[in-house]
Amino acid sequence: MPWFLRGLREGVVTTRYPARPDAYADGFPAAVAVRPGLPPPDPAEAAALCPTGAIASGADGTRVDRGRCVMCRRCIRLRPDAFAEAAGTATAVIARTALVVPRAEEDEASLERTRAELAARTARFRRSLHIRHVDAGSDGSEEWEIAALTNPVYDIHRLGMFFTASPRHADVLLVTGAGARGMAAPLRRTYEATARPVVVIAAGTDACGGGVFADSYATHGGVAPLADVDIWVPGSPPSPFSLLHALLLATGRLSGSEAAR
Repeated sequence: MPWFLRGLREGVVTTRYPARPDAYADGFPAAVAVRPGLPPPDPAEAAALCPTGAIASGADGTRVDRGRCVMCRRCIRLRPDAFAEAAGTATAVIARTALVVPRAEEDEASLERTRAELAARTARFRRSLHIRHVDAGSDGSEEWEIAALTNPVYDIHRLGMFFTASPRHADVLLVTGAGARGMAAPLRRTYEATARPVVVIAAGTDACGGGVFADSYATHGGVAPLADVDIWVPGSPPSPFSLLHALLLATGRLSGSEAAR
C-alpha cells in the first residue's frame, strides 16, 4: 500500500527523452572540456594533472582524451582556468579519434562513410533492439548504470529496447570493462555467436581506453583489440542517459548534429 500511495503522489516519473528534452540530461556534467583562449599547461604539468594520462599538451595546444578520462576532476580543481566540466549526455561517438577534444581536423569523407555504413546496418533495428551486455573486466560501476536503464525513470522498453541473455538473440553487444585478458576468449565467442548485423558499443572509459588499468599487464587497454567497436561511450561510469544516447545512435533514431558525431 505505501508504494501504491507513493505512485499516486509522484505520478509518472519516466523521462520523455528523446521525444522531448530532459533538464537533467542536458545539465549532467558528463565530460571534461578544455577552455579556449588560455595558455595551456606545460607537458610536465599536464602529466601531473591526470592520473590516467588523458591530457596531452604540445605546440598545437592542450587536448583531453575522454576515452581515458575517468572524470576524477583533478585537472578542474587544480587548473580551473584551463579545464571545465562539459554538460550534457550526448557523448557517444562513432570514431575513437572523436573522443579527443578539442577535435583535430578529421577526414570528413571517411567519417561520412562510417556514418552511412552504420546507418545501413542498423536500419532494421529501429522498432526492436535486443542487447547483450558483456562484462570484460569492469569495476562494477557501469553495471549499476546499465541496470538503471530498465527502471521506471528511463524505461528503455518504451523504445522497443530489451536485454537478452543469449547473444544469438542480440542485435547489440554492450561491452564494459578494460578488456581483461581472461575475458578475451569469452568475448570473442560471444561476438562470433551474435547474429549479423551486430553493433558493438564500448561502454565506459575502461572499455574505451582502459582507464586506470590501461597499462596493466592484466588488460588489453580497452575492448577494441577484442572486438570491432562501432560506438564509443566515455564516462566513468557513463550515465544512463549517455548509454541511451549510444543506443539511439545505434538504431539511427538521432538526427542532425547528434547523429553526426
